Amino acid sequence: MTHEERGDSLADQAAAWIPPWQRPAPPAEAAAPDRDPEDAGVVGAAAAGSSGQMTEAADEAGAAADGATAEQTPSGTAGAAVVRRQRSGRGRPAPEPAPVLEDTELRGALEAILLVVDEPVSELTLAQVLEQPPERIGPMLDQIAAGYTAAGHGFDLRRAAGGWRLYTRPEYATYVERFVLDGQSVRITQAALETLAVVAYKQPVTRSRISAIRGVNCDGVIRTLVSRGLIEECGTESDSGAFLYRTTTMFLEKLGLNSLDDLPPLAPFLPDDVEELADASR
Repeated sequence: MTHEERGDSLADQAAAWIPPWQRPAPPAEAAAPDRDPEDAGVVGAAAAGSSGQMTEAADEAGAAADGATAEQTPSGTAGAAVVRRQRSGRGRPAPEPAPVLEDTELRGALEAILLVVDEPVSELTLAQVLEQPPERIGPMLDQIAAGYTAAGHGFDLRRAAGGWRLYTRPEYATYVERFVLDGQSVRITQAALETLAVVAYKQPVTRSRISAIRGVNCDGVIRTLVSRGLIEECGTESDSGAFLYRTTTMFLEKLGLNSLDDLPPLAPFLPDDVEELADASR
């Protein structure tokens, strides 16, 4: 080969040479077998980055959807939190319902409660205490009341003041009155004697005043004295509206007195330092 022929061939080769960055990419099928492992790792990383971007975009879209739900929910953030818990399934499990009592057990439970109440109790209160549906309480109480009437008991179950309570029947009122007023053989307690003395010497007097003098609550004792006919209500206090109490004619009869003027004076029963005690109490 002459120098000119070799120069022409080199020139032709130089003119036909194309830089790698300008060469067309080979088909994927043809390039895959000859791909270097490092190149495959780079491609995988790029694919993972693209997948991560897609995941982030999906998360942003989900957050935007949650935000839209929160705006539509009246409770705002709390409503959005509830929606998220419902979507994720992470909400607290619902509490187990209370066992439903059988009719026999429910009847016995209601009767036991009604025997100890001192005022009418509502159906809703009974349902809450027994953890039973309120719609079961009313019909069961009606059945109990009908059963007492059919059996001819001396007491019955009646609605009163928005609730239920056991009462003695009107046809036996004479016997009950005789027992309360004349037939009581149980001695009066010390607390009742002290309360009765306060009423006798301070009448008319309120419950709060009696409790302040005795230093203890005396509501139960007053109810006992009223039920035995020894004291009675006699109006209300003008300032507070509290009930006033006084002794009855039966009180004078039981003590053998003609009037309250016959009550013994208190002076002999007072301590010698009563004035000092009064000053200290002030």
